[in-house]
Amino acid sequence: MLMKLTAITLDCADPMALAAFYHHATGIPLADRSDDEFAGLRDADGMFLGFQRVDGYRPPSWPDQEVPQQLHLDFDVDDLEEATARLVALGATVPDVQPRPDLWRVVLDPAGHPFCLTIPRPPRDARAESGRS
Repeated sequence: MLMKLTAITLDCADPMALAAFYHHATGIPLADRSDDEFAGLRDADGMFLGFQRVDGYRPPSWPDQEVPQQLHLDFDVDDLEEATARLVALGATVPDVQPRPDLWRVVLDPAGHPFCLTIPRPPRDARAESGRS
């Protein structure tokens, strides 16, 4: 292996608030809170999700690109409607534009970062064996 992904860090205005949102949404424990400038979560496999304060932070303007999203996260869920409702209760919003609502749901975290909820799909080789693609 040339490289192993170990961390993803999102810019935001309030690192602790965004860390709390993702902690409640995923159950991943809070791992780092060095000060008001940075907070993070670390899962059991060591993957780190960080949140750093940026002065003058402007949230992405998805789906237009006036302020580009730069990256987004995808999360598998068992039920799109239930997961979406739970995240909205935690402070997320759901934009009107939903490119493939039958396969995934675009949600915006409290800092405006778009992320997707998806229903797990079988691996490609299992789909090929069953005749699906």
